[in-house]
Amino acid sequence: MNETIKTLTERRSIRKYSDRPVSREDLDIILKAGVYAPTGRNTRDTLFLVVTQKELLSRLSKMNAAVMGSENDPFYGAPAVIVVFADRTRTTTVEDGACAMANLMNAAFSLGIDSCWIHRAREVFESDEGREIARSFGIPDEYIGIGNCILGYRDCELPTPVERTQPIIFAD
Repeated sequence: MNETIKTLTERRSIRKYSDRPVSREDLDIILKAGVYAPTGRNTRDTLFLVVTQKELLSRLSKMNAAVMGSENDPFYGAPAVIVVFADRTRTTTVEDGACAMANLMNAAFSLGIDSCWIHRAREVFESDEGREIARSFGIPDEYIGIGNCILGYRDCELPTPVERTQPIIFAD
């Protein structure tokens, strides 16, 4: 099977990670895939905040959990997160960020690194505390959080795929 199709069909969302760090070299490769994701009208206006520093990871995890009214770790112990932002003034803001998220997760899997899309980046970075964090990294106010791509090495078995049964309609 073609390696790209194999990656697309075998990647799974992982929710249990070891503490083994993701190397900077691998993060750079994963980010390159995110940067090359398609954007509406080729605006290339997605932005990536890479967090590997434990204190900031913990802070963002707690903020994310608070949005859900939970105290559980929504990052599942992953040692890295890439927060994807996109310009809210564009007509394809969410779509552009979603394409970037998909590229990040598929690139990671192709390198043997697991991932999961964690929501609530928008709510976290719309809060006063979140805006303060974003501004401290130079992220403009018109950028909104699209998603958190948690990354790491699974501390569990790769889940068995569920059969896909979505309808496919050909209009021949």
